[in-house]
Amino acid sequence: MRNSIGTSVILTLFGESHGEAVGAVLDGLAPGIEVDEKFIALKLAERRPSGPADTARREPDEFRIISGVFNGMTTGAPLCILIPNVNVRSDDYAANAGLPRPSHADFTAHIKYDGFEDWRGGGHFSGRITAAIVAAGAILLKALEDKGVSILTHIIDCAGITDEDGFEEAVLKARADGDSVGGIVRTEVTGLEAGLGEPWFDSLEGALAKAVFAIGGVKGIEFGGGFEMTRKRGSQVNDQFCVEEGCIRTSTNYSGGINGGISNGMPVVFNTAVKPTPSISVPLKSVNLETGAEAELVTTGRHDPAIVRRIGPVITAVAAIVISDMMALRHGTGYLASK
Repeated sequence: MRNSIGTSVILTLFGESHGEAVGAVLDGLAPGIEVDEKFIALKLAERRPSGPADTARREPDEFRIISGVFNGMTTGAPLCILIPNVNVRSDDYAANAGLPRPSHADFTAHIKYDGFEDWRGGGHFSGRITAAIVAAGAILLKALEDKGVSILTHIIDCAGITDEDGFEEAVLKARADGDSVGGIVRTEVTGLEAGLGEPWFDSLEGALAKAVFAIGGVKGIEFGGGFEMTRKRGSQVNDQFCVEEGCIRTSTNYSGGINGGISNGMPVVFNTAVKPTPSISVPLKSVNLETGAEAELVTTGRHDPAIVRRIGPVITAVAAIVISDMMALRHGTGYLASK
């Protein structure tokens, strides 16, 4: 039962949606990395729901770092971040206990864990766990920024709408109908050196895709020109080399900053497809896990009508974790330490 990712810098997640807390352990961090708790709080605030188009569950995310940091710097020991859950309403889920919600992990978790899983609010599979990812990722995001690497994620499509002003209207309409919508977000990594990643099975694309696909609701990823390139000729999408300010670059970036699984010095760009939130108040068909009889349920509880609105900081965080791991593998664990 693995809940970890990484080779040199390793992230392990723990906790459940309605348990006492969620959290993360970062192992393999070099001693001497600055830990800015205000910056962590800022990134958690970016993920936290804030408007009428977000879930009504509002957690303060008052995290505690309980190991691995002393005098504001990493010690080299495992760093553990704990984020208490204080705004839980488990009774919202009691009425549908034993009825797996369509397109959730309820059924597969029940099979995987032999019925011993914590099903309240999705348990360990809940989007609540992503708060821990963001907190851990913020430490590495700050370290990367000090190395000149920037990672940004933004929505490019929501409910088929590409106009940013129309996103919220579409989400609110879906919520009014008891429904939900999906969308696409774009992540751009700039300032990244060439040479990160391995050919074949440890490619930079593969590592990023593995981490991004761990986030609930993600159903697709494409790098650079992605699927659009299938409708073009090679002469149109080959990234030709040039020299800019004394550095080798490419005049286009259809490859998304990666060739042969290795970063080429151009911005690493990828789009992530996020499905509509499966928690909706429209009646849906299910099966009672105790009796085996078909049943109908209406999902209760507090949910986002569009995961895509809050997933950006999570994708940014996992990208920071993956890239930090790749840097540590290439340059040694001390590379990210503050100078």
